[in-house]
Amino acid sequence: MTDVLITIDTELSAGLHQRGMSARENFENSVLGVVPGGTVGIGWQMDQLEAHGLKGVFFVDPMPALAHGAALIADIVGPILERHHEVQLHVHTEWLAWAKSAPVGDRRGRSIGDFDLADQTTLLRLARTLLEQAGVPRPIAFRAGNYGADDRTLAALADLGIAWDSSFNAAYLGAPCRIGLTADDHTPIRRHGVIEVPVSGIFASSGQIRPAQVCALSRWEMTDALRHAAQQRQTAFVIVSHSFEMLSRDRRRPNRAVMARFTAMCREIARNPDVRSIGFTDLDPAIAAPSQPKASRLPANPVRTIGRVIEQAAATLRYERQWSRAR
Repeated sequence: MTDVLITIDTELSAGLHQRGMSARENFENSVLGVVPGGTVGIGWQMDQLEAHGLKGVFFVDPMPALAHGAALIADIVGPILERHHEVQLHVHTEWLAWAKSAPVGDRRGRSIGDFDLADQTTLLRLARTLLEQAGVPRPIAFRAGNYGADDRTLAALADLGIAWDSSFNAAYLGAPCRIGLTADDHTPIRRHGVIEVPVSGIFASSGQIRPAQVCALSRWEMTDALRHAAQQRQTAFVIVSHSFEMLSRDRRRPNRAVMARFTAMCREIARNPDVRSIGFTDLDPAIAAPSQPKASRLPANPVRTIGRVIEQAAATLRYERQWSRAR
């Protein structure tokens, strides 16, 4: 059986903050997904997961607390914990630009991999403490904002006793993801004292890797990728979404095409007897054993690719350009 981790990077937008949006507006937009007539953020995502008997892993970024205070983080994680989903650690170091104190002096970076080992350890320890102060059980897993980790990040995680990492995404290999793995590494692997559980993906017709992200794969592609992983006896399959991913690009209304993909993904996982939805707290370290079956990514299929291009073009016209022209 293939363990499926449905991971949702949950974060305020540093860009919206920089443009002057208040903390409350940013929270309502980026996390709750407030739109006219309802919400399509983490609450809606949890509704879909629970309707299908699935578990979500919410990688929550506590770094906005450096600018806005700790109460905001408690507001984010409270509903997730109450609904018995999992909260793990996520860090966007862009927020250091607005920090009221200086945890690493005047050093700044877009991603955690831009810092040396000592600073990375300091930032990870600080972020973990901020989550714990908000009521989160001690995190055991991490994902770098922007996937911007390197091997020093893994060493820092090991030093802090954080056993799992899911920052490696072959679609971003080289920049910003600088973990020393290759595009062939897409199943759990031990590295620098932690178990790396890479973000999954498929081969696109161009030969490039397309990540298993809800907004990046069509329903057809995600379904085939999940079934292929199960057929290959792949130990783990990691899906990515974001707290704001069900919104249009300008964050003003729902993108119902992406919402339909999310629901279809949940339906496929729920009804496929060869996969199971779990969190990092449920994972067995044996999934990274060298004796595990060798699995391949879903091969490219030009027809699937064309289908996605057409689907996304239609969604862009309906939920992006058409509304923009009407304003």
